[in-house]
Formats: sequence, structure tokens, C-alpha cells
Amino acid sequence: MTDITYRPEAPADAALILALTDRAFGPGRYAKAAERLREGNALIAALSISAWRGEALLGSVRMWPVRVGDGVSVFLGPIAVEADERKHGIGAELVERACAAARTAGWQSVFLVGDAPYFGRMGFEVAPGLKMPGPVDRRRVLWKALSDGAGAPEGLARV
Repeated sequence: MTDITYRPEAPADAALILALTDRAFGPGRYAKAAERLREGNALIAALSISAWRGEALLGSVRMWPVRVGDGVSVFLGPIAVEADERKHGIGAELVERACAAARTAGWQSVFLVGDAPYFGRMGFEVAPGLKMPGPVDRRRVLWKALSDGAGAPEGLARV
């Protein structure tokens, strides 16, 4: 799919990205523990990547700064792709590009709540010591090192 352009999120993209995320996840997403890490938090636009075909938004992944225990990490999510564009690798490409941008920016680790088999292909693994600010299936709390020697985030994740 060479006609797809990937770029960091711009302020003008926010309404389109929110609408896409609402279509992908519905209103139930606001009740999830992951949403507690986005509420009142400042999006890192330079690390949040969107996929476009011309003027049409195809997908988006957003990144957020989060304190974990005594340290900091970047929180990845939500990741959303238009229904008719799924199964073409757009989501994985968004994740890889966002992680590369975070690595370049000096972040040590990234974590998310998601499907272990899917994200495991991109180097994510279970983060046993990371606690979310609400109920979550512990097997879905995943992390990835972005620098040599980075340890898994441990402690309570909070804004």
C-alpha cells in the first residue's frame, strides 16, 4: 500500500482522530483503565502517528507521557484503523513508527494494554510489575524496551 503517508499528528487532525477512535471502539472505551492515563494528560503529538491516503485518515496511534513507579514511560494507545482498511498492516506500521519516534526522542520504554499475540510480533511482552489505575487483564499489560538495558516499568501507572 504505497499510497499511504504516515506522519506525526497535527492539531488539525484531532477531531478526525477522535471520530475514528469512536467508530473503532465505541463509547465503552471511556470506562476502561487505559482511559484514566489519557484523561487530563497531554498528548505527545510528535510521537503520535497517523496514516493517510490523500486527505482521508486511515489510522492513528497516540502516545502519552506517564509516570510509572519512580520513573516515566510512554503509553501507547489507542490505536485505531478504519474498518475497511484493517488486515493490511497499517496498525502494525503505526505502532512501529510511533515506537521508533519515541526511541529517537530518548524514551526508554513504551507500554500498552492490548492483545499479547498481536503486539508480541512487534517485541512487546507482559509487564508483570506494572499496575494500571483500574481493573485490567494483567496478561494484556505489555511493554517494550526502547533502549539497551531498559528494564520493564514497575509500579503504578499514573498521569
